[in-house]
Amino acid sequence: MTTATSQLVLGLRPPAATPFCFALLGNPNTGKSTLFSRLCGIRAKTTNFPGSTVDARIGRCLGPGRDLEIIDLPGTYGLTLDLPEARLCRECLAGQLRGRTKPDGLLVVADATNLTRNLLFAAQALATGVPTVLALNMIDLARRRGLSIDAERLSARLGCPVVPICARSGTGLDRLTKALRAPTTHPVALPDPADPQAAIAWAEAVVKESVGGNAAVGATTDTLTDRLDAAFTHPVMGLLAFVAVMTGLFYTIFTLATVPMQLIDRLFAVLGTGLEAVIPAGAIQDLMVNGVLAGLAGAVVFLPQILLLFFLISLLEDTGYLARAAFVMDRLLRRFGLPGQAFVPLLSAHACAIPAIMSARLIPDRRDRIATILIAPFMSCSARLPVYVLLIGILFAGQPLFAGLAFTGCYLLGAAVALLTALLARRTILKGRARPMILELPTYKRPSLRAAALTAFDRAKLFLRKAGTVIVAICVVLWWLSAYPTTSPPPEAGALRERAQIMEPHDPAAARGLLADAALLEQQHGLAHSFVGRIGRFAEPAFRPLGYDWQLTIGVLTSFAAREVFVSTMAVIFAAGDETGGGSLLDRIGAARRTDGGPVFTTSTSASLLVFYVLAMQCLPTLPVTKRETGSWKWALLQVGYMSGVAYAAALLTHTALRLAGVP
Repeated sequence: MTTATSQLVLGLRPPAATPFCFALLGNPNTGKSTLFSRLCGIRAKTTNFPGSTVDARIGRCLGPGRDLEIIDLPGTYGLTLDLPEARLCRECLAGQLRGRTKPDGLLVVADATNLTRNLLFAAQALATGVPTVLALNMIDLARRRGLSIDAERLSARLGCPVVPICARSGTGLDRLTKALRAPTTHPVALPDPADPQAAIAWAEAVVKESVGGNAAVGATTDTLTDRLDAAFTHPVMGLLAFVAVMTGLFYTIFTLATVPMQLIDRLFAVLGTGLEAVIPAGAIQDLMVNGVLAGLAGAVVFLPQILLLFFLISLLEDTGYLARAAFVMDRLLRRFGLPGQAFVPLLSAHACAIPAIMSARLIPDRRDRIATILIAPFMSCSARLPVYVLLIGILFAGQPLFAGLAFTGCYLLGAAVALLTALLARRTILKGRARPMILELPTYKRPSLRAAALTAFDRAKLFLRKAGTVIVAICVVLWWLSAYPTTSPPPEAGALRERAQIMEPHDPAAARGLLADAALLEQQHGLAHSFVGRIGRFAEPAFRPLGYDWQLTIGVLTSFAAREVFVSTMAVIFAAGDETGGGSLLDRIGAARRTDGGPVFTTSTSASLLVFYVLAMQCLPTLPVTKRETGSWKWALLQVGYMSGVAYAAALLTHTALRLAGVP
């Protein structure tokens, strides 16, 4: 029996030949990413090629027949433009990317509802001479608008296969993959890319020959679309709509994520009990349960919120709404001295500041670019999400509507301070006028649940990878610092245990309470005299005006490595010595006590912490990226120094104002 036959009998897939490699190209807002997700699903990864500042995704589309490797390149309006995304596309097509060869073919995605403009890009792709397949996306929307497209005639004019598809629903994908596995081309007359007028005339002639229907000539009027655009792009109504949409989004996150969070918390509780049963009592058990597991629980418990956040944002983007929000924000940005091109980096900073800073290279003017880089970390990134959830959950327990408003307030506060900082910078160290942004509004359409789910899955993988490496490493170090040096129990704890022994026969419940008090005293005494306690007490005077004791000080200091480490730090410090096991992990953190017996997370302290984390620069990996993109350490040091100072001052003001108002 041959090897291939043996593998088939065993139900395994035999090794495939080298896959066809296709570069996925197209204008922005053509559904290119949706098509990539439909073709490759979870068999995809995001990459950043050496020397490039924009991301691309590489995925595998399996048989029947020969596999396909798809490189999803960034959307661009032209291959000849002097922009990073166009440059990356040119380098990929020429086989100049490190570790990559020239692709075997091109998969160009065109919007069937806006064919003339998309054919201008297709002509540039065809001019490269690489075998090309044109995917005519949104064909369902084009038909609803009264357009009839003759794919065969269009194919004859372009000299390449043309396949009508709907990437959102998957219509036409079988024919598309069949065409990709056997691409055929024939020479045709194409316009000179250097002559825009000739190219436009050619595209219009091709559309006239290939497109029919009652909406084929001229622009169509969609009164519903016009009314929606009038509202979503209005200077006042558009901004109010944006706030309302984001509030609804965060309300949904708080409401729907409660049950899965509780399930995850219970799962970690069961795992902790299981580890305690199989690992003998001692340092190893303490490390695994109160170090590694507690730290992981403090991070992974927020996975439902992260999944929901990116799922809902992906849906909003797919509908076409976020482009309208960009239009409203562009007008606002220019009033604060920022260019219209800054919106894209600032929007992407809500995922992570590092790629946002890198994507600022898309901004032509150097002063505009530096101003955008300096304020990008003010945008609330996904790493802040666990901290927001913890503190807002303490401040507004059982009030999802107010929690959603507070969540929106955090995002607005970061954005407001960023804009004021940009205004200050553009009037002092970076004087100059901002440039407006040219933005094309995409059509409204039903979002793809599949694409949104895959986007959320991809972000969840990145988060879990970080939780499994950086967070665990920090928690192990933190556990060691909190466990050593060991100290003898305080006399007060010994006295409580003696009283518990005396009371046990007569009042078991009271005895258990005394034992719990003794355990808490021993935990606090051990932490106070450990290495982490000494560090916290040394730094506590600097943070005491903000309402933080030495335990919260440790959380703030460790989270300068990564913001989300704060919750894991609190889990290690406060949950490690809890012998009652009552309540969820977040409940136990929220009920933590200071050394003097008072609550750690009072209202004024929690609000102060929340403001601090909204504004502070707590992401050390961002600094070398800022240095590299600006060309000098002075901008990176200015960034961390300024943001830390602003965060400290705002947190101090918040805590002081609440205390003066009588809020504990």
